[in-house]
Amino acid sequence: MKITGDWISQAACQSVCALLNRHGFAAYFVGGCVRNDLLGAPISDLDISTDARPEIVMDLAQAAGIRAVATGIDHGTVTLVIDGRPFEITTFRNDVETDGRHAKVRFSTNIADDAARRDFTMNALYADAAGNIIDPLGGLGDLRARHLRFVGIPQDRIREDYLRILRFFRFTAYYGDPDLGFDADALDAIARNLDGLPKLSRERVGSEMTKLLSAPDPALAIAAMRACGVLAALLEGADDRALAPLVHLEQINGMPPDPIRRLAILGGTDVAERLRLSKANTKTLATLRTHIEGMTPLSEVAYRETAEIAWSVALCRAAMFETPLPSETGDAISMGATARFPITAGDLIDTVQGAELGQTLRQLEQQWIDGGFRPSTEMLLASFRNTPKQG
Repeated sequence: MKITGDWISQAACQSVCALLNRHGFAAYFVGGCVRNDLLGAPISDLDISTDARPEIVMDLAQAAGIRAVATGIDHGTVTLVIDGRPFEITTFRNDVETDGRHAKVRFSTNIADDAARRDFTMNALYADAAGNIIDPLGGLGDLRARHLRFVGIPQDRIREDYLRILRFFRFTAYYGDPDLGFDADALDAIARNLDGLPKLSRERVGSEMTKLLSAPDPALAIAAMRACGVLAALLEGADDRALAPLVHLEQINGMPPDPIRRLAILGGTDVAERLRLSKANTKTLATLRTHIEGMTPLSEVAYRETAEIAWSVALCRAAMFETPLPSETGDAISMGATARFPITAGDLIDTVQGAELGQTLRQLEQQWIDGGFRPSTEMLLASFRNTPKQG
């Protein structure tokens, strides 16, 4: 089996490998780029493993006029930048000591040592510059079966880095066979090691959850997290019963995955804080939850927020009741999103001022909305003039 993508033959990729090879060192692409190429999935990061120590990689790069950055030299990682593209070069290594998140490493010249410290067998696949696959742990069989399996003893891999619990569910959502289900040994080890989750930073948990909820269909993974106790440990009060119906509605209505929409349907307490969401995502989540739970018509949601927010609200409401989207949903959202309130402060300034002006504008706007955005400027002003004044 060989790499089939043209990325590996590009000049920058070949240059990095040649730099190491011509000085007698190994150079193997590893991890996501190999896995995704074999699966026909998009490739982003290009990581290379080598038996050259990091200071040697730095020296070779500088002698060749290649920009080298010591991004993680204590852990064996140097980043080389060629034609504007970064390549992470990491020395073969063993984990000597771990604390559940970070490790002290010892460099090695043996690819088997490097493979044995990786998380999942499908991530322990290597490829040389010619695209030939090196498979020290039999990960190709798991990859073909789309079976995500921990390297070695699952509990050992988890205790080395508890973030691997979340990575297990994320990788299974993206690369696992849904008909195959989840690795039973992995789920058992995860359920026995929930006490390690508090060691993780909220930023890393939030990043993993966002990536997981961006998968085409994360419903089975989230359900497995619930069954193992992971979901409750991370998001107290979350309920995933409406997630699968939401994903189904997204798919049949051609709506792309949205992790914040999916977080909104999961619910839970203090979600934004627990996941350290950005200010923008925190605001969007709060807006969605307010409108999902409320009775505001979709046309008004689209007018006051955006069409995107209104569509998310529509999908979530339908998912909660396990019903199709009403046939008029698109028209209602389009009407609200394109509506423009025909009254300005200048239309009223000669009659009302100050706080009364703002209050009047809001009342007329709501009247206009309740009228289906149809009342004209003249109709609204006539209504205002004919309204009895208090006091």
